[in-house]
Amino acid sequence: MPSASPSSSSGASGSEDFPAPADSSGTTAATGAATAVLDRPEHPERVEAPLVLDTEPPRTLRFRDHFALWMNLGVSLIGFSTAATVLGAPGSELSLAAAVTAIVVGTAVGTAMLGVAALIGARTGAPAMANLRGLFGTRLSYLPTVLNIVQCIGWGVFELLTISAGAQTVAHTTGYRWLFVLLAGALTTALTIWPLGSIAVLRRFVAAAVAVAMVYFTVQLGRQGVPDPGAGNWHGFLGATDAMIAVSVSFVPLAADYTRHSRTARSAFWGSFSGYTLAQVWCYVLGLMALLQSGGDPDKIFDSFLGVWAGWLFLLVLVVRETDQSFANVYSTAMSVQNLLPKVDRRVLSGGVGVLTTVLALQIDKFTDSYYNFLGLIGSVFVPLLAVLAVDFFLGAGRRGWNLAEDAPARWTMLLPWALGFAVYQFIAPTKVADWWTDFWTSAQEALHFTPQEWTSASLFAFLVPALATWALTPLSRRTAR
Repeated sequence: MPSASPSSSSGASGSEDFPAPADSSGTTAATGAATAVLDRPEHPERVEAPLVLDTEPPRTLRFRDHFALWMNLGVSLIGFSTAATVLGAPGSELSLAAAVTAIVVGTAVGTAMLGVAALIGARTGAPAMANLRGLFGTRLSYLPTVLNIVQCIGWGVFELLTISAGAQTVAHTTGYRWLFVLLAGALTTALTIWPLGSIAVLRRFVAAAVAVAMVYFTVQLGRQGVPDPGAGNWHGFLGATDAMIAVSVSFVPLAADYTRHSRTARSAFWGSFSGYTLAQVWCYVLGLMALLQSGGDPDKIFDSFLGVWAGWLFLLVLVVRETDQSFANVYSTAMSVQNLLPKVDRRVLSGGVGVLTTVLALQIDKFTDSYYNFLGLIGSVFVPLLAVLAVDFFLGAGRRGWNLAEDAPARWTMLLPWALGFAVYQFIAPTKVADWWTDFWTSAQEALHFTPQEWTSASLFAFLVPALATWALTPLSRRTAR
């Protein structure tokens, strides 16, 4: 099969139809019956993702597939328990209206960013980290690739721990953690071996079961009433909104791994945007209801779910469904590794990453606060990276087609706005990974007589500043790309 994914032409037009893949000089690389078979397979449910990076991806996913995938990813046990980050600290809680508004606005803004990353993946047909070859050049793309591998493995381990803890809650036991981790790890690994088949299962069966469980809990918890401890308080609204943006953006470096299989760019964007927005808003609002009914204690949030009739059964549905989160992290880790090792079979990579993630989950009881902060630090890398990626794709070198080949030359200029955006994020909201790191950025704030205000959203400013910087560098970046 001719080279396609790592050497496809991006194109930035609004057309839904995909041109035949092009090589780094812009010439057509695949034509005729072979391309037709890939674009319109006779039995799309039997077609799977390519085994190596330089194979044309089958275009089988429709709007409903994207919607179901991202709806499932938008519902998370972690989302229920982290509703406390939106509500605020005890004694200074947001009002219920302010918290819900922050959830809606933050999710919509963050998911719009996610939709842009999804659209780019649909246009190029390349995985997320392989797209960065066009932005930085192949060698320089290895830096964000390694960071993404680290964060995906970390979150994959965290998801297995979450699944095992949820299973223990449903089973009313503190034992057998190792068994639940092994079962979750085995199911996760199996899903990654057949990723397109797994997405089909999510659409046909899992999405409906999750929707039923969510409706059931919403009705049951709603009947009990929701207290409003911060009635009338909107202080901290923008901080809560920023937290919701960060949650949505966490999937940005994974999106193209799935939307590269989309039939149209439009279905990739709207499927991911609508599915994830609906699910995350619903998940966090439901988590907020359960949190308030449990006295504001996030450790007791699942008591609210188990307190309703047959709650254990519907919670079990959500626990089993959580494996789609670990599936996304493990599979995207394999896709990121494939940017470094493009000739290695993705099934070998997925199996190896699945085993590694399971072994780590067996060894780790829980994450420390310092590791949470470390993952947050890596996450702050990808907000400005998306800004640079989007501007260069739609306004810069991507307008004439990115070079995604293995020998794509380095584009050092693109590192500047990315680094600037990261610095802006940390300047506004330093990540507490170590005392010296926090002290450095606090000293910088003092030197510039800057005090973070409620309107200084780290996510939004870390997106806008590098976006403007990339746009200013567009004439130079186009010349260097040529």
